Amino acid sequence: MSSLFYLFYPWGIILQGAAILHFIRRRPDTYWLWIILFGGGLGALVYIAAEVLPDMGLLRQSFRAFPRRRRIRDLEAAILDNPSAGNYEELADLYLEEKKFTRARECYDKAISSRTDSPDPFYRRAIAKIELKDFASAMPDLERVVARDPKYDFHRAAGLLAHAYAKTGQAQRAEAMFQRVTTISTLSETYYNYADFLASQQRNAEAREWVQRILAKKPTMPGYLKRRERPWFRRASGLLKRLPA
Repeated sequence: MSSLFYLFYPWGIILQGAAILHFIRRRPDTYWLWIILFGGGLGALVYIAAEVLPDMGLLRQSFRAFPRRRRIRDLEAAILDNPSAGNYEELADLYLEEKKFTRARECYDKAISSRTDSPDPFYRRAIAKIELKDFASAMPDLERVVARDPKYDFHRAAGLLAHAYAKTGQAQRAEAMFQRVTTISTLSETYYNYADFLASQQRNAEAREWVQRILAKKPTMPGYLKRRERPWFRRASGLLKRLPA
């Protein structure tokens, strides 16, 4: 029995190391850390089965980065000979997925012309601008999209417009838009941005209520959705700690 323990001992340490690394990156429920630490290799194996393997679907997105980057290189070469709006828009979309927001914005600027009638490039350019904290510049793009289609991207465009109003000091317009969107949308991003706006207005009790609405989703969510929503759960928990009791 002792020899069997020493035979598998190094692998238990490796499993624990891999599990802890995943835990730090993904931040699941805290109790998993104790299972990993005190359960040894077996605890780490249980964690990997329960949390790491279901995450493989999300990890597949990381592997898509390689063909995406190759496509970026191809398009960068192609636009030297054919600087068409279509090439620039596709390149901008790829840069947005890569989180290279400055480059994405530059490409959307070149893709959009006076003849562009699709709301999509305006919407995506607005997202790049918001990521760059240029809320004032994002507003006209989002207003154009929402005027064309108030439900665009499952009401996310309207939620981002409310957020842009809030960040540019237009409290009344932000309040009106947030109230309109939150009656029909359950996006955690919109709830969080509304709570952040309410906190900035010293409306702490209301902010706490909207943060709690995000956290209340967690117990009943399917595992795959819970993993996707983790960043918003973390941000909601952080905001809740900052709010006065």
